Amino acid sequence: MNETMVCAVGRVATQPVYREMASGPSARFRLAVTARYWDREKNMWTDGHTNFFTVWANRQLATNTAASLTVGEPVIVQGRLKVRTDVREGQSWTSADIDAVAIGHDLAWGTSAFRRRGKPETAPAPAQPEPNWETTQEGSSSPMDAPAQQPPEAAVLT
Repeated sequence: MNETMVCAVGRVATQPVYREMASGPSARFRLAVTARYWDREKNMWTDGHTNFFTVWANRQLATNTAASLTVGEPVIVQGRLKVRTDVREGQSWTSADIDAVAIGHDLAWGTSAFRRRGKPETAPAPAQPEPNWETTQEGSSSPMDAPAQQPPEAAVLT
């Protein structure tokens, strides 16, 4: 499958919008990407044209995006470029979306503290006695008739 993968470096233009969908979490925000060039006449860097992309994040990336990004922060977004053209009410419009694979802060502009998200806590299953899988003892007709042996504490996994 041929897909157009892009890496865009810009700033968060809108606060991420987080939604719980039937297919899982989803988040979107607008990314402003401004070209910069060296102006020889002015002898300084100058801002060029600004492109705006709608960045879409899904599943865990959506949750982390909503919790980590705010307007104005410099970010790097990698993902699949999707360009759509549509006509509504007689007006033609084009949108450029990025289906994000990875999003991170641009450390050229500041520092960031990474925190790994833990797995959600699940209640442990109630302990059940270990069945005795050993051969039958003398006088016993079935392995289940034999008394269950408890494993040593060091062998119990938690």
